[in-house]
Amino acid sequence: MEKRDIITIGASAGGLTALRRLFGAMPKDCAPTVFVVLHITPNARSVLPLLLDRIGWLPAFHPHDGEPIRPGHIHVAPPDHHLLVHRDRVLIRRGPRENRTRPAVDPLFRSAGVAFGSRVVGVVLSGTLDDGTSGLRAIRRCGGIGVAQDPDDAEWPGMPQSAIDRGEADHVLPLDRMPALLSRLAAEPAPPSPPVPFDIATEARIAEQEFTTVSDDTQTVGKSTTLSCPECGGGLSEIHDGPVLRFRCQVGHAFSPDSMEAAQAEAMENALWVALRTHEDRVELFRRLGDHARERGQTHLAATWDKEMREARRNAELLRAVLSKPEMRNTSSPKTR
Repeated sequence: MEKRDIITIGASAGGLTALRRLFGAMPKDCAPTVFVVLHITPNARSVLPLLLDRIGWLPAFHPHDGEPIRPGHIHVAPPDHHLLVHRDRVLIRRGPRENRTRPAVDPLFRSAGVAFGSRVVGVVLSGTLDDGTSGLRAIRRCGGIGVAQDPDDAEWPGMPQSAIDRGEADHVLPLDRMPALLSRLAAEPAPPSPPVPFDIATEARIAEQEFTTVSDDTQTVGKSTTLSCPECGGGLSEIHDGPVLRFRCQVGHAFSPDSMEAAQAEAMENALWVALRTHEDRVELFRRLGDHARERGQTHLAATWDKEMREARRNAELLRAVLSKPEMRNTSSPKTR
């Protein structure tokens, strides 16, 4: 009989420390198949497999697209690529970002739920915002188990707290108690898996399409809105995911509630900076036009340009005042993920 021997783990800020603590305490005789997504800088060379390999629990590596799944190994998402599972192989996809990140936790969790059903144990560790919550729900709807790190034990409690608040964690515990739980679950027989829900299978299929064109798949699981995608400007559909409202565009970009709010705040802040720069350019333009008019003795025209310059300067000062507010300064740099 098959066991609950597929463990999927998602983490963000503080995740490396959490993974080291967790893997360092895992029993040597426990050898499940592990998949890890850690939010990382897209353009940096990842040494995460080397760091996890040195811990000495299970061998860790970056899989290649289409590579067979290796039981008893830690499959680590490479930078700027989603890690997905499909039956007996791994898919590495540079598809649309989810929750403003790639790799993202939710696509991995959904694909594992579709592929392995009740064999999957999903684990959400330290991180900000709420990536992993929707994926954990997908795992549980496919018959799997949801586990969240105790937020009081997490360096950044946002991700596990989100999963807990939305009722998607069957177990909540600190890292020092998690190895015993995961070892016990990995040794348990997996119950029969329920049929894969249509919406989960559809969203998993969207993630597999590396260069997604405009598709009708999103509208089969959601309802069109007048909102626009912060990533590409396309129309968004709203997806009722249990108690949570999520959003996905036809290209495939997907947003949880927290990531949607963060993306809109970032877009608004960027737009204000563009507006400020434009008004500063207008101040300089009108100054030059006014000086040129005065040199030619056109005093009335010069006065008109001076008036326009003062108006542009007032607008620039207003924008600077808005951008200097604490709530705007909090969005002026990328959120730690």
